[in-house]
Amino acid sequence: MQHIIIGTGPAGVIAAETLKKVAPDSQITLIGSEPEPPYSRMAIPYYLVEQIGEEGTWLRDGENHFAELGIKRITDRVSGVDTTSQTLTLENGEPLRWDRLLIASGSHPVKPPIPGIDLPQVQSCWTLEDARQIAARAQPGANVVLMGAGFIGCIILEALHNRGVNLTVIETGDRMVPRMLNEKAGNLLKSWTQSKGVTVHTSTSVEAIEASSSEQVNVRLSNGETLPADLVISATGVRPNTDFLNDTGIEIRSGIVIDDTMQSSIDNIFAAGDVAEGYDFSTGMHSVQAIQPTAADHGRIAALNMAGITTAHRGSVNMNVLDTLGLITTSFGLWAGSGDGDETELYNPQSYKYINLQFDGDRLIGASTAGMTNHVGVIRGLIQNRTRLGPWKDRLIKDPTRLMEAWVGICENISPG
Repeated sequence: MQHIIIGTGPAGVIAAETLKKVAPDSQITLIGSEPEPPYSRMAIPYYLVEQIGEEGTWLRDGENHFAELGIKRITDRVSGVDTTSQTLTLENGEPLRWDRLLIASGSHPVKPPIPGIDLPQVQSCWTLEDARQIAARAQPGANVVLMGAGFIGCIILEALHNRGVNLTVIETGDRMVPRMLNEKAGNLLKSWTQSKGVTVHTSTSVEAIEASSSEQVNVRLSNGETLPADLVISATGVRPNTDFLNDTGIEIRSGIVIDDTMQSSIDNIFAAGDVAEGYDFSTGMHSVQAIQPTAADHGRIAALNMAGITTAHRGSVNMNVLDTLGLITTSFGLWAGSGDGDETELYNPQSYKYINLQFDGDRLIGASTAGMTNHVGVIRGLIQNRTRLGPWKDRLIKDPTRLMEAWVGICENISPG
């Protein structure tokens, strides 16, 4: 059996290793377009602050890891896929035939339509090569403008701050991390970030980036300000890598649509990770969840089904945990609520603490927190298990911090006192 995996991120790597474990006699080929050994993009900020070298970003120790497992690794791009002949073509012209194909090609940064976005002082932060370019320009005291205060932007933010640059963050939304936090939590994070010496503009956009010298640019904002910058980093979102699948007949919406076995609309073709549009546990609808836990889960389940071990995916629980300059924020499930359920919150801006719980009947369906980490495991467990809270719901409405007490009470069948 010939298995081919496109993509060397967590989904692709875990799928390859799982296949080798459950189908040791199969032929496995792992294709990636970057010259480095498979690495974690989530480790790039640690590389930027020199806590690790490039080898510290690698997903597996040693350059020979995959060869030792008997997994063939190819460094090239896939230029086309023929679903009829079950053959793909690499940019170097080499055709490869598969029995089972896994597309785990990930995503790429979205380049906003801003004049000057292609100037050499403007950089994404997505690949190791991007990180090398940023490290060269983001020297202590340099003026750096970061476009985007979403999840990825905030991870980059911390690394830049720790490099000692003069940092300004521009976010078009009315708060930081608007796809993860509500107005109170997002603006609490903004206040915290500003207290650490970072300038943050929300409800603001970059209108143009203009060269002022061979080394610097001016960044013109919608609020009328113009900022001098040695470096501009664009972190305004990502999009699944699906262009090479045009005219293949594979159903693609926001990503490759998959069923609960990770199979696409074409037999023997599977998808996993950022490129896949799979089941959302909370909504029952399809969505792309570009987070590493989902990628790892997708990769494992796809491999099992490719090997003939039927395994159903229950859907991904939306889960984000973000550490921004020491303030940890989280969101789980339907953190903005279902529209007609109950909710409760505790808000203490002076202490940078916040918790919000969302309910559907007597079940917890979503939550978000700031500055409160001791409930993370309980929140995920209650949502993922669809636990009925019974009388504990009223107790949580009155005091949402009593989640651990509610969990223990439910497990041991103890009523709230």
